[in-house]
Amino acid sequence: MSIIHRYITREIVKYFSVVLCIVIAVYLAVDFFEKIDNFMEVNLPLARSVEFFLYKIPFIIAQITPIAILLGVVITFGLMNRHNEILAVKGGGGSTGYMFKPALVIGVVLSVFLFFFSELVVPVTVSRSNWIWHHRDGSSFSSSEKNIWIKDHRAMIHIRYFNPGDQSISGITGSWFDEDFKLVRRVDAEKGLYSNGRWILSKAMEQRLEPKTRVYRVVFLERLEASFEFVPEDLRRVVRKSEEMSFFELLNYIRKVENEGYDATVYRVDLNAKLAYPLVCLIMVMVGTALAVRNAMKDSLAVGIVYGIGIAFVYWIFYSFCVSLGYGKIVPPVIAAWTANFVFLSVGGVMLLRAE
Repeated sequence: MSIIHRYITREIVKYFSVVLCIVIAVYLAVDFFEKIDNFMEVNLPLARSVEFFLYKIPFIIAQITPIAILLGVVITFGLMNRHNEILAVKGGGGSTGYMFKPALVIGVVLSVFLFFFSELVVPVTVSRSNWIWHHRDGSSFSSSEKNIWIKDHRAMIHIRYFNPGDQSISGITGSWFDEDFKLVRRVDAEKGLYSNGRWILSKAMEQRLEPKTRVYRVVFLERLEASFEFVPEDLRRVVRKSEEMSFFELLNYIRKVENEGYDATVYRVDLNAKLAYPLVCLIMVMVGTALAVRNAMKDSLAVGIVYGIGIAFVYWIFYSFCVSLGYGKIVPPVIAAWTANFVFLSVGGVMLLRAE
C-alpha cells in the first residue's frame, strides 16, 4: 500500500469513527428523553433501563454506518481538496480512480462487516431490547415464532399468524371463562380484519354455554364482530420482527409461514433487504468520493457535508418507498429491495466518471 493510500485510509477511518460516535450519542440522547417517561411510569429499575439502551447500540450502528462512512469520505476528500492535496496527487500522475481505491476497499470491508454484524449481533440485541420494552409493565402479550397469545380478564386468545402487511390475523381462537374457570364461550375463526375500531372475523364458529341446559350451542357464522381489546399496533409490537432474525432464521420462518398457507410478502421483502442494505456502504463511498473531489467543493466543505446528508436522506426516502411497494405487493420483493441500490449505484458511477 502506497503512502497516499495509507494516508487516505487513516483519514477516512478517523472521520468515520468520529461521525459514528457522535451520531450514536445523539441517537441515544433523543431516544432516552423519548422513552424515559415510560420507564419511570412503571418504576423500571435503572439497571434495566440502562440495559435497554445498551442493547440498542448495535442496531443503531447497523442503521447509521452507511451515513457515517459517507460523511467520513466527504470530510476526508473535502479537506484534501481544500488543502490542494488532490491537485498535488493529480499533478504527480495520480487520478480520481487512484485516490478512490482505498475508499473502495473500505466500502467493501464495511459492507461485509455490516452483513455479518447484522446477522450475528443485531438479532440478539434487538430481541433483548424489544423484550425489555414490551414487558416493562407486565404485558399480557406473548409470542413464539408466528404464534401470539393474549391474556385478558377471564379470557385467553390465540392467534396463529399476524400479517404486518394488511394487518390481518389468521387462525384465531378465543376462550372465555367464568369465575370457576369453566369455559363459557369459544370462538374459532379463519381470518380477522380490523375495521372502524372492531375486529371483523370471517368463517367463524362460536360455541356458547347455555345457562339453563349447561349445553354448548354451536353456531357457524360467515361474519362475526369480535370485541377484542387489542389493536393491530399491539400485535405489531409483540410479533417477531425481521431484524430479530438472521438471514437463515428468517428464510426458515418464511417457509413455515408459507407452508401453512399464510402470506409472507413482508418477510420476503425484508429477506432481500438483508442482502441489499449492507451494500449501501459501498454506494455511499462512491457517491461521497465523487461529491468531495469536485473543484466546486474546494472552498465549501460545509456545503459538501450538507449535500452528503441530503443524498443519504434521498436514498433512505427512495429505499423506504420501494420497500413499501414491495410490502403492498405492487412490485416483487427482489425489485423492492434492490431498486434503490441499482439507481444510486448508477448515479455514483456517473458522478465518479464526471469527477475524473
